[in-house]
Amino acid sequence: MSATALITAMENLLKLHKSLNELAIKKTDIIKAGDMPALDQMLKDEQSHVAAIEKMEQLRQAACSKVVQQQEKPTLEDCLPFLEEDIKSKALTLKDSLVTEVEALQERNQLNQQLIYQSLQFVNMSMSLLQPQSMQNFNYTNPKSNQSKPQKGMFNSRA
Repeated sequence: MSATALITAMENLLKLHKSLNELAIKKTDIIKAGDMPALDQMLKDEQSHVAAIEKMEQLRQAACSKVVQQQEKPTLEDCLPFLEEDIKSKALTLKDSLVTEVEALQERNQLNQQLIYQSLQFVNMSMSLLQPQSMQNFNYTNPKSNQSKPQKGMFNSRA
């Protein structure tokens, strides 16, 4: 019973990671298009996927604990000696598929991070072109006037 729960949890984890990968691919297109409302919605969708993955991971850990009761937090590798041969091969296949999905997700997230970083650099460059950092006095001043005179403000503090 606990072995089938482990396989079911791993299958669900794989489905959720595939779905998260699809969202990451869509997010790349949204970032390229610069659609901020769609990006905001995409981030909300990703957060719900991550929450579902966390719940499923807890179920997988609970199933592993039922298979291997001698350890406090057993891993899938710890469970393999206690599984039947057909379930063991299915678990290993699911593990390999899950690792592949996680690696693809990491690569896609790195790409998205680089795209966002480049977009921010472009925005910062555009802002610095519009608002130069060194504010020089572009008004005409008489070169013979004494520059060291303190200028009086409009506010009279003695009043």
